[in-house]
Amino acid sequence: MSNYEQLKLENQLCFPIYAASRLVTQLYTPLLKKLDITYPQYLILLVLWEYKSLSVTEIGEKLLLETNTLTPLLQRMEAKGILLRIKSESDERRKIIELTKYGLQMEKIACQIPVELAKSVSKGFSVERAMRLKEDLKLLIESLTRDN
Repeated sequence: MSNYEQLKLENQLCFPIYAASRLVTQLYTPLLKKLDITYPQYLILLVLWEYKSLSVTEIGEKLLLETNTLTPLLQRMEAKGILLRIKSESDERRKIIELTKYGLQMEKIACQIPVELAKSVSKGFSVERAMRLKEDLKLLIESLTRDN
């Protein structure tokens, strides 16, 4: 493959990953409107529903996001009454994030989101194939983050 061939969009690994990410995120948008949250806020909720209480740094590690990206998202979620940002007793600079009662209740509504999304994706793309893709992407993420 010539150097110029390598620069064609169709030969890029990054573009199908980027495009698929955007399209899947678009599928989430109407589903998340019921909760009045954005996709990045949904990811934060997924982590907090699973772990209950985490520091901003721990959330960032799980979502591969920097603190300066998370902070405004968390502030907006706090303003909506979804979560609390609590100063750590051991280190005032460290914030612990916990869900409010409202944030915990949102989980019941959110349980339908994966079901609805699967219906949209399954049109021409089997669940088995989606699971294989997910595993392949996890391996790619591990490979990309291993040395960083």
